[in-house]
Amino acid sequence: MESGREDRRAERLAPGLGAAIFDPTMKNSLQGIYALLRANDPVSAVPTPSGTTMWVVTRYEDSLAVLRDHQRFGNDPGKIYSQEQLDEMYAGLMEHLTEDQVQRLQEVDQAVSRHLLGVDPPDHTRLRKLVSRSFTPKYVEGLRSRVQAITDALIDDLAVGEDRGERVVDLIDRFAFPLPLTVIAEMLGIPLEMREQFRIWSNAAVAFDPTHPGSDMSINDLLYDFIEYIRMLIDEKRKRPADDLLSMLVIAEEEGDRLSEPELVGMAFLLIVAGHETTVNLIGNAMLLFFAHPDQWELLRANPELVRSAVEEVLRHTGPVEHSLSRWVKDPTEIAGQPVAAGDQVVVALASANRDAAQFPDPDRFDITREPGRHLAFGMGIHACLGAPLARMEGQIALSSLVARFPDIRLAVPVWELTPRSGSLIHGVAALPVDLGTRREV
Repeated sequence: MESGREDRRAERLAPGLGAAIFDPTMKNSLQGIYALLRANDPVSAVPTPSGTTMWVVTRYEDSLAVLRDHQRFGNDPGKIYSQEQLDEMYAGLMEHLTEDQVQRLQEVDQAVSRHLLGVDPPDHTRLRKLVSRSFTPKYVEGLRSRVQAITDALIDDLAVGEDRGERVVDLIDRFAFPLPLTVIAEMLGIPLEMREQFRIWSNAAVAFDPTHPGSDMSINDLLYDFIEYIRMLIDEKRKRPADDLLSMLVIAEEEGDRLSEPELVGMAFLLIVAGHETTVNLIGNAMLLFFAHPDQWELLRANPELVRSAVEEVLRHTGPVEHSLSRWVKDPTEIAGQPVAAGDQVVVALASANRDAAQFPDPDRFDITREPGRHLAFGMGIHACLGAPLARMEGQIALSSLVARFPDIRLAVPVWELTPRSGSLIHGVAALPVDLGTRREV
């Protein structure tokens, strides 16, 4: 956060400041809020409609401890609560819904919950083993030439538009979105003609409020359609398997174990959404940071070898994921001296931990020569982002290609006119109008 006015706005929200991180109207003030929380309320209580408490963790060391500790904190509420307790909790959250809406909400919840981020060992260990072979650094490196080719084609298309007088373009729509979506679609074996529909479904998948599930049934309706499409895809792969990741998951067998139908649906859902959302917003956030810090853009232009550290600094300073998904307290314990009860939820504010001065000197400074630290942009521990190597490579290729072909690119509208992405999970902008400037032939 930049202005004193935003600082004062954040101060007026205390106490109970932790809830503000889920407030879409506060997105431009979050770093000021995080600073206040780290200083005054580092494990902040947020009441939930179910009657439990959600704890927002904001300091780096505390966040790292929570993310790494799957003995005390689990990702599967079904391991914490009985089915009767879960039914009672959800009933209270869904009192305002019709019987049909409740059924559709439950169907979506059951369909998308059996993936890597929603289960604990031993299920998590089995699922990760089955899918991890397609995201090893060696495998991802083998995709580099294809990612570069997709990038070059998108940049060539931008250049053709510039030749026709199209100087101002939406960099999200024309570049940051199609690049990673094309990559993950090819990996999974998904038809690219569904690209725009995937964008709608993906927006719905990340536009949720963890403190008020079921509050927007239009989002749930979109996710219901998304799940139905995934089921159709899985059926097609089962009938006609091909050389792609989704076919591999359908037929995968590891030590006599296969993915169940709910696991297949949940994993496909996660791979489609997470497989491109991280990179879309990594690229968008990177360019916004460079527009605000033109000296760093010139530094990258003069020293292309800095692209790796530049991507890491973007991830640390303004990463694409604002906070972790909820984790659940297994038994009564403490976080940084704060007692937390069994059944409570814990959310790690990743964007806050990555600006903790106790871990990162001068944390608000954007410096692409900074020694890469152990930032938490991709999480940590057994639930760390499986696709991190792919997102890093895509980010590096995207920035290297943009700075080489469009060295004079600049923001085409005042920054305050940009619209943040909906939902509290993702940090990014919905559109990024840019003036391509004078391109350089390569």
